Amino acid sequence: MEGQVPKSLASCTSLEILNLGSNQISDTFPCLLMKISTLSVLVLRSNKFHGGIECSEIYGTWQRLQVIDLAHNFFSGGISGISLPSSLTKISNIYWSEFRQLNDLPPETIGHEYFDKYFEEAITVTSKGLNMKLVKIMAAFTLIDLSCNKFNGSIPEYSEIYESLQVFNLSNNDFTGEIPSSFGDMLQLESLDLSQNHLSGKIPQKLAELTFLSFLNLSNNQLVGNIPTGPQFSTFSKASFLGNKGLWGFPLDNMVVLSPPRSHGIPPKSAHKIDWDLIDIEIGFVFGLGIAIGSLFFCKRWRKWYYRVMYNIVLMIFPQLDQRIGNHRRHVYIAPRWRR
Repeated sequence: MEGQVPKSLASCTSLEILNLGSNQISDTFPCLLMKISTLSVLVLRSNKFHGGIECSEIYGTWQRLQVIDLAHNFFSGGISGISLPSSLTKISNIYWSEFRQLNDLPPETIGHEYFDKYFEEAITVTSKGLNMKLVKIMAAFTLIDLSCNKFNGSIPEYSEIYESLQVFNLSNNDFTGEIPSSFGDMLQLESLDLSQNHLSGKIPQKLAELTFLSFLNLSNNQLVGNIPTGPQFSTFSKASFLGNKGLWGFPLDNMVVLSPPRSHGIPPKSAHKIDWDLIDIEIGFVFGLGIAIGSLFFCKRWRKWYYRVMYNIVLMIFPQLDQRIGNHRRHVYIAPRWRR
């Protein structure tokens, strides 16, 4: 499909899932859809959407949006005022509340039956580095995918409103600044992809405390410092940290990376690597010099030839020395004859 998102969709007040992915739609972010309070899944991936994604509050706010996929478009600008739901942590509580009311359960009842509620709709999302087709969308599943766009600026601090987020993908953008330490508060986070950006600074130690994190990709940024240690971080491969020249520590211990800083001015130990190319040049120079000098000492014929060549060179540079040296030479050879 081509063209723009029909404005009449804002009148579908009972709409729960809108999947416009993999088309040729060229439009700005459809802020009118924020009037649909029942919307839970919004997929706009692989189109030609462009511009910013910030919307005015006059359009309303999403109360139940749990999946928003804007990947592979041309969105730009920052996301500090991102028009995402301000109640992601309430999503599970909403469905649990509905389940209690439906089954006439007391408020203090805690159970997991509400997880059996699904949306009977299949969508394709990127989770844990792979394209996955969700045949059924669990009511408590939360995902934000803004990858492969032109977003820039710093990543805003996300606090308790994103506590229940499970998949977060901001890869292949132009984000700068540091990784917010508040990402460590996403206790339900299972997949985090920040690769292919311009992020700098250190990896927050709090990320190592996320017990559900099973996929992490921070590759191709400008991160520095020691990689945090933790039960989950020890399971990640080198590919999760490649392309960050300033990172060191496990699992990059055996790779060519910057050495950790040393205290008290002690220089880091360097590996004793022999540069054979340089040694070959030095050996050749010494060997050639030795042959030349040895020939002068031990070969009379070579020595005479060498003196004669040097003499001619000196006369070419200083021709006025020829007469003076010639007179001296005649004096040297005549004196022996006079003694006879």
